[in-house]
Amino acid sequence: MSLKIVAPLGTPVSIGQKLASSDSFKSLFREGMGLVEAAASYLDSTGREESRRLPRIEALAYASESMRLTTRLMQLASWLLLQRAVNEGELSPAQAASEKRKVRLSAQEPTANPEVFSRLPERLRELVSQSLQLQDRVLRLDKMIYEAGDAAPTHSAVNPVGLQMDMLRGALGAH
Repeated sequence: MSLKIVAPLGTPVSIGQKLASSDSFKSLFREGMGLVEAAASYLDSTGREESRRLPRIEALAYASESMRLTTRLMQLASWLLLQRAVNEGELSPAQAASEKRKVRLSAQEPTANPEVFSRLPERLRELVSQSLQLQDRVLRLDKMIYEAGDAAPTHSAVNPVGLQMDMLRGALGAH
């Protein structure tokens, strides 16, 4: 999905790039890094203690989910740091696109059986849920930034109704 608007001089402007350099991104960045910190703190202290008290099946699910949580958060943190580097002029968008290939940003769902997952410690389940929500937001923004670049419409190709529909689809997360 390509969300573009035409600037007054006829130059296409990426909505994704505008969002990525906005205060919304700064908030997303703070939220993401805060979640990384909260997860690390939990997994290194309270979570470790809670996992020792779990029955075997739940302990295995805990180990799996905590590894997936850590992996997911490291991917998200890498992406956020990369995008911040672009925003601060440390990397060009082209360099970021090249570096982004190393990040391997992908959707990951919990692997535990829902019944077993529901028996895991509440804080772990909260962190997994928060990380999945953050993942969805980052994946949408990533798609807007990096998949929209090559299909920039010319001024004469802009369809105002289609543009509004694309913007609504993007805002609602629909494709």
